[in-house]
Amino acid sequence: MKILGMISGTSHDGIDVALVDFGLDGDVLTGRVLHAASTPYPDELRARLVAALPPAPVTLAEVCVLDTLIGQCFAEAAAAAAGQAGPADLIVSHGQTVFHWVEGAHARGTLQIGQPAWIAERTGAPVLSDVRIRDITAGGHGAPLVSVLDDLLLGGLLSDGHPGGTGGTGGTGGAAALNLGGISNMTVVRDGGLSAYDIGPANALVDAVVAGRGLNPRGYDEDGRIAASGQVDERLLDVLLDEPYYRLAAPKSTGKELFHLAYVEAAIARAGREPSGPDLVATLTELTVRTVAADVAAAGVDVLVVSGGGCRNPVIMDGLRAALPGVRVSLSDELGAPADDKEAIAFALIGWLTAHGLPGTVPGGTGAKAARVLGTLTPGAGPLVLPAPLPTPPRSLVLRR
Repeated sequence: MKILGMISGTSHDGIDVALVDFGLDGDVLTGRVLHAASTPYPDELRARLVAALPPAPVTLAEVCVLDTLIGQCFAEAAAAAAGQAGPADLIVSHGQTVFHWVEGAHARGTLQIGQPAWIAERTGAPVLSDVRIRDITAGGHGAPLVSVLDDLLLGGLLSDGHPGGTGGTGGTGGAAALNLGGISNMTVVRDGGLSAYDIGPANALVDAVVAGRGLNPRGYDEDGRIAASGQVDERLLDVLLDEPYYRLAAPKSTGKELFHLAYVEAAIARAGREPSGPDLVATLTELTVRTVAADVAAAGVDVLVVSGGGCRNPVIMDGLRAALPGVRVSLSDELGAPADDKEAIAFALIGWLTAHGLPGTVPGGTGAKAARVLGTLTPGAGPLVLPAPLPTPPRSLVLRR
């Protein structure tokens, strides 16, 4: 079954897609990644989206316009993928998160926009969307949903004793998958089970400062060059590390509702500092390193498998390796999930699970009381026909290109 996974993450810079051909061999699910691509948002649309994100006030009229424009962009990205790699049996659109409602330790709601009917109309394929909310209704955080992919990939790693055939886990502490998007999240897998949660900002605050201060017209710290040219302001870093979110127990989730440019400016005021642009970026980058390294160390894992845009930042990766000398740090490419495409692959997997009547969550990954089948289906050009339900989920997943 060929499934196209699509997502625009918390960096809200564009749409990542991955077309995966899934097959079941006994209790092992196989997936061949046929196509992967990234389509940037048009500059005007991205600027309009950024202007509407919290803490900015926004009208329902603007939400409606953005829902349409983003849905049309997703539709074009899906059509382009079909033109290059052939049609999909099912398309899974995560859409664009614009608000994730969390109060303390509880998620109350979440909103992803990008009207799926545009995708169905453009491609003729059925579309699965709105994939987070069912987990929240079951008491979960609706995040990190990538933990269902991590469970199958890392579970296979632990049972086989080798990550991608390139060496052992090096101990008995288990393995963790780290995603460094706008927000950092981690999935920890051991023989005794799985846990997952959002750690804090990965690229969100750096991107906000780089764009807000005009440090790079592309809106991010390319290759960590700005951070590498600055010095960490330890006083400001201490203020940033005093964020109550870091002290909440897992499972927990967060987003740009908390971590945004105004948040940085408030921390600067509390610290009584006026850092230069490079020093501020260096400090925020070190914040990512410190918060991630602390949680990885606390988890006691032997292997850390990294994906997301932040894995292309050598300042972050070098910092993590220096802070975690006893942990083998590698990219998710070793497990067949290209680091830049892993989230899109994860949503393709969720589509396969939903199509076969299987839960798309692991309760330990989101905090839900039980696993749930995810999403809302929009029919394509023809009748909606799903495969026969499966009685049990696969034990592991093997990805290849």
